[in-house]
Order: sequence, then C-alpha cells, then structure tokens
Amino acid sequence: MSTAKLCFIGAGFHASTNIYPSVIRAGAEITAISTRDLERSKAALQRFGSRGKAYDDYQLMLEQEECDGVVVVAQPGDQTAMVLDCIRAGKNVYVDKPLGWNAGEALQIADAAKQAGVIVMVGFMKRYAPVYKKLKELIEGETLGAARSFQATFAVDSTPFCKDEEQFIKLAAIHIIDLMRFLFGEVAQISGFSSSSGEFISQSIALKFENGIVGNVYFTGMTAWSRESERLLVTFDHGFASAEEIDKLVIHQSRTGDSLPWQSLEEQDSVFTPSASPMSGAYRDLYLRGFVGEMAHFMECCTQGILPLSNGRDNVLTMDLCDRILAALV
Repeated sequence: MSTAKLCFIGAGFHASTNIYPSVIRAGAEITAISTRDLERSKAALQRFGSRGKAYDDYQLMLEQEECDGVVVVAQPGDQTAMVLDCIRAGKNVYVDKPLGWNAGEALQIADAAKQAGVIVMVGFMKRYAPVYKKLKELIEGETLGAARSFQATFAVDSTPFCKDEEQFIKLAAIHIIDLMRFLFGEVAQISGFSSSSGEFISQSIALKFENGIVGNVYFTGMTAWSRESERLLVTFDHGFASAEEIDKLVIHQSRTGDSLPWQSLEEQDSVFTPSASPMSGAYRDLYLRGFVGEMAHFMECCTQGILPLSNGRDNVLTMDLCDRILAALV
C-alpha cells in the first residue's frame, strides 16, 4: 500500500465509522481535518491518532495545507461545491457518492478536474470489495465461458434518509447500479415497475447491456428490511456464480461427464469466504465492504498519478444510468 498525506473535510458518522479507520488501515497520514466546528475537528484528530491541524474553514485548509489528496465526506447537497473548491485549489480529491445530483452536474466536475489536471475519485466501494473483485475476474477471464444473465437483489431500511424514489436510487441503490456497470458494462435498454409509496420503496427493473447481457434487479427500501441484504447471481455458458451478501462467493461449474447428474459425483462447487476469526475486530467489515481497498486505491492514484477506477468521468455514466432507471419506472 502507498503512503499518502491526506486532508479531510467532514467528520460525521459515516466518515468516522468507515472512512477514517479505512484510511488508517491503508497507511495514510491524516494531516488536517476541517469541520464546521473547531473543537469537533480537534476531537476527530485526537480520536484517530493524528497530530495534524484542526480547521473550521475548509477553504482555509485548502490554502494552507500541502497534501497528496483531500477526502470529502459531507452532506450530498454540499459536496459538489466543496469538490469544485478542491479542484480550484489544485488538490486531488476523493468524494463520497453521489458526486453531482445528476449527469449534468457530474460532467461539470469531471470537466473541471480535467482542466485542472487533478484526480477525482468517487466513493463506490463495492468495486473494491473482495467478493465483487473475484466475480469481476471470473467474468473477464471467462473461466465459465461468457456471462449471459444475472439477478440482483438489494434490500435495506432506507426510510430514515430516503423520502422518495429519486433519493433511494441516488443515495442507496446507486452502489448496486454502479456495480452493475463495473461488472457488465454500459446499459442499452431499461424497463421497470414500481409499487413505491413515499419513502417505502419497491422496484423491479430489467436491463439489457450493450454486450448482450440481460439482468433483473429487485430494489426495496422498507422498514421490513432492518437486516440489510444484497445478492448477485450470474449465469455463464458453463456454470454460475452467486455472490451472497459480501462474504461468500459460490462458483458452480457445469458437469462434463456422460452419466446422468444424479448417478455420480460430477458436479463441482467452489466456495470462497473470509476467515471468521474474531481477531479481526471491527476491521473485517471494512475490508469486505471495500472501504479499505478503495482508500488504498485512492492513495496509490494520488502518489503515482494513476486514473482511479471510479473516476469523475466514469461517475457521469453512473449518474446518467440512475436518471435513466428513474425515467423507466412505471
């Protein structure tokens, strides 16, 4: 992992629970933190073992601090302006999703980053989750032949922070939407049905990708799903792969023998899981969900000048797909 000096804007629940610990695990040095309250910034520095400087004005921090990159984890409505300020200051920036509320806003930021010659990376951590990285390798390597179709499920109680379908798609389901692009490419056709009512979301979506892959997606944001769940089943020419939650990948290879399948032990499944050791403490979740991997990737991009996988230009396509899905729902 590359070492990098990072400044932070924001120290809320998500940042403190997921991003700061992941940055530390990835080996970064936290050089400064800015929040709206100076004492809160000082407390965050102390909590995460940094001797850096506290600010209550992020623009002053951008002016005074030399760093490899800035990590922005703020309210969605504030992030576009903050990222543009980081770009104008000549800083590489990682920002939590969504970056821009639509494709137009996302494009504005991508163009600004290109003109300034800086890196912009959007926080789509599922691209860096081990279960989906292994599934990506399986798709690209064609070990089971070509991928043909998939079924995806994402269920969560999003009612506290999503009050309508647009908020649900862009604040919650967006991770799965971006993951589908990452795994299968760009979407050619979409149709969808909704039985949502206010913050209670229930959607069924069918997609056909430019490469011919077809898939069905079930999204729900209901109080019924206090236990968040996500699953992804991909069918190939010669088998299937099932990603179950974030900690199990089952790969089934079609039998090759001449006998009937129930006459012998010819079917084969490979099951990949992480260790269940309690020695991981709370870090196991951060690795499996992809947070540590994405922060390590951002650090590497900043220090070596590499274009991030989930870069600002790529984010335009994810935001466009979100809007296309919303437009297709009936």
